[in-house]
Amino acid sequence: MAEEAKPVRVSQSEMTELVLPNDANIMGNVLGGKVMHLVDLCAAIAACRHCGSVAVTASVDHMDFRYPIHIGELVVLRASVNRAFHTSMEVGVKVFAESMLTGERRHTSSAYLTFVAVDESGERLAVPPVLPETDEEKRRYEQAGRRRTQRLAQRGMA
Repeated sequence: MAEEAKPVRVSQSEMTELVLPNDANIMGNVLGGKVMHLVDLCAAIAACRHCGSVAVTASVDHMDFRYPIHIGELVVLRASVNRAFHTSMEVGVKVFAESMLTGERRHTSSAYLTFVAVDESGERLAVPPVLPETDEEKRRYEQAGRRRTQRLAQRGMA
């Protein structure tokens, strides 16, 4: 049986990485695949913190690239577990570009990922529920339930 509900703040993760030339395309912007890789890593950290076990990526929802992130800027990622179901969790990730000189940040991307908790054999594990505390966390919690219904309907499982 899964543990007691855990507050969102317990598993939140933040990562920062400097964009170097080997991370960029010929226009000097970070590669989309690099951003997606970082999103997956940051989300995995939050998911593992929440469930206390290995968590594997099951799906990634639509991801837009609103603004480019340039060589010399920082990529800042913030991930939170929005809601947990029986063995899966929805993790939201926001991506920002930050100027190291001015500290100015701009929101460049967002994504929702679904992770599944597994044991050493790859068998699914029950995960603790999420305890949303703030109004923002409560809003994300409710929206995660609606997104899950849509995901299951798309797979013909609803």
